Formats: sequence, structure tokens, C-alpha cells
Amino acid sequence: MSKRDYYEILEVSKDATEAEIKKAYRQQAIKYHPDKNQDDPKAEDKFKEAAEAYEVLSNPDKKSRYDRYGHAGVGGAAGNGYGGGMSMDDIFSNFGDIFGSAFGGGFSGFGGNTRRRRVNKGSNLRVKVKLTLEEIANGIEKTIKVNKYVKCNTCSGSGAEGGASHSTCTTCGGSGQVTRITNTFLGQMQTSSTCPHCGGEGQVIKNICHTCAGNGIVKGDDVIKINIPAGVTEGMQLSVSGKGNAGARNGVPGDMIILIEEIIHPELIRDGSNIIYDKYISISEAALGTSVEIPTISGKARIKITPGTQSGSILRLKGKGLPNVNSYGKGDMLINISVWTPKDLSKEEKKILESLSNSENFIPKPSSKDKSFFIRMKEYFEGY
Repeated sequence: MSKRDYYEILEVSKDATEAEIKKAYRQQAIKYHPDKNQDDPKAEDKFKEAAEAYEVLSNPDKKSRYDRYGHAGVGGAAGNGYGGGMSMDDIFSNFGDIFGSAFGGGFSGFGGNTRRRRVNKGSNLRVKVKLTLEEIANGIEKTIKVNKYVKCNTCSGSGAEGGASHSTCTTCGGSGQVTRITNTFLGQMQTSSTCPHCGGEGQVIKNICHTCAGNGIVKGDDVIKINIPAGVTEGMQLSVSGKGNAGARNGVPGDMIILIEEIIHPELIRDGSNIIYDKYISISEAALGTSVEIPTISGKARIKITPGTQSGSILRLKGKGLPNVNSYGKGDMLINISVWTPKDLSKEEKKILESLSNSENFIPKPSSKDKSFFIRMKEYFEGY
């Protein structure tokens, strides 16, 4: 499913302020909240779609990458649907405080549930992926093995021995928050904060799992497949949602940030979407013309050198460059022709060149463009 533009989803412009983006998201989320649209099966998708847009546009780093590279810069490699892989609980946990009392004093779940339990979120994982020019040209699916925090198998990620030894926190009554009333000279002031006993989770562990020490996560290896789109560039970051470190006690996993590194090609040079190749030919090849073989990102190719080709000429193979990650177009391949002048000549070679040196065809003849350049330079210096 192709994704809509995030600015279009929230109905804001690209230069919208943080406050305007937040306000727009609040309006969209309230409009499509599933509790208000129980007869509309598409409402939940739109609700998650708005959450995904806000998650990116409210984060300066993600917003910058999205503005530069589009969806590919913030999750295009993951191939996720709406919500960036977030569940409804994730959305309420991460963004619930935005809505205030829009739904009867709470917005942390369906049916007006006012509990605000903390959901642990795993940290993001950063990995570098090295790509050849050929892989960048075509896009590729990479299988990588990473060492990260994964769910504990002993307790199934709960942190409790046996997987179900939890009890409701008596301090906060399972809400994850405690309310304090303080008497001041202006009257009573009520404040809410994270429960210090359960850390905002609303539950406490009776018997701690000895494998993970109650965290629900342990270090382990994971094999992950990632899709790298064609046309990525050196230093570009791709986000794979939900493939980072696991969250403590069955929390939400973080994201995997893929940093692109280009492997230097032994012969070809990348310049944006164009590919540059320096081809050296002999004086005789330049004068008589020939056909030569050159490397390209799709294999070997033959090009024609016309008679009289000058050193510094550039031949263009249209559409033989790299694709642009944000469009359907392709760059070109540019072949820079350099005529090789031999340094060590035999006596026979010197005689041949000396016999040709007085030939009219071997006397350099500046073009009209060159003449105009010299004239301009003369006028320039005469002006001082």
C-alpha cells in the first residue's frame, strides 16, 4: 500500500510550526478515534495514519530526513502499513497526553479508560550497511545479523518467573500514577506523577525471573531482512520500525536505523545520480577514431570514439546512471575522454612524429570560442 504524504494527512504546510502540527494531529485523532466511529471500519486505519504522520513530523530529526528523502528516509525500507507498526496501545501511550480531557478525562485506550500506565519502549538500534554501486543502482534486500536486546524466553518477556507472577501495585492501584494534594497559601494544589513503586507500569513482579533479572529482555542475536530502495546515498538513514531493541517487560520495541555507506568503485565515480568514468585513449585512436570497451554499473559496454575527438571531450550515455530515490528518473553516465601523450619515445616514433609536426593537420587551431575567450582575457587585463 502506497503511503500518503504526511503533510497532506495532517492538512498542514511544510513550514508549519511544532504547535500547528500538534494541533492538527489532535484534530485528526479526535475525528477518527475508533470509539467515535464504530460504524466506520476505515476509521482505525486513518487514526493510525495520523499517528504515524505525527510521529515523524513532531520529531525534528525524522522530519528533516522525511523532507529530504520522503518515506524512504523514515521507514520506506520497512514496508510497514499505517501507524509505522504501532499498536493502538502504543499510540495512546506515546501521544495520549496531547488530548487532555477530549474523551472524558482520559485518552489512553478505548471506552474512556483513564489509566495511564507506562509502556516501556526499547532503544533504537543503529547499524551500518555497506553497498556497492551495483546494489545502489538496483535496490537490494539485505539479510543482516545483529546482536541486540531480545525478549527473554524464560519468562516470555514478562520479567516474572513463570511468566504470570504479577500483582496490581497497591501504591497507585494499577494506574501507574500517584496523585498528591499539597496545601498552599492559595489553596490546595493537586499534582500527578509516575508511581515510584511500580515505575508507572501499574503492576509489580512477585517472583523475578532469574534469567533476565526481571527486565524481560536479554542480549541475543537476531536475523533481520531489510529492503534497501534503489538510489540511496552515502550517509542516508533509513528507519525500520519495530526492529530495534526489545522493550523491557513486553514493552514496545525500538526502531532500527540503517546508515548507508557506499563502497568506493575501483573505476567509476558517483556524482549525485550521474556516473563518471575517465577513459584514456592514444593519439592515434583520437585522430582515427575507434571503439572502446568501458565499465558501467550494469556490466561492460562499447562506445564509439569519432575521428578527431579532442582531449577533454565528454560523451554522455543518457539514462545509464543511478535512479533518484525520490523520483522515477535516472542520471546519465559521463565518459571523460583524455588523450594520452607518451613520455618515452623510440627513435623511430620520434621520426614519425617529427615528420607530422609540420603537417597542417597537426597544428592546433583554436576554435572561435577559444578566440573569444582570449579576447575577453586581453580586455580584462587591459582594463587595469
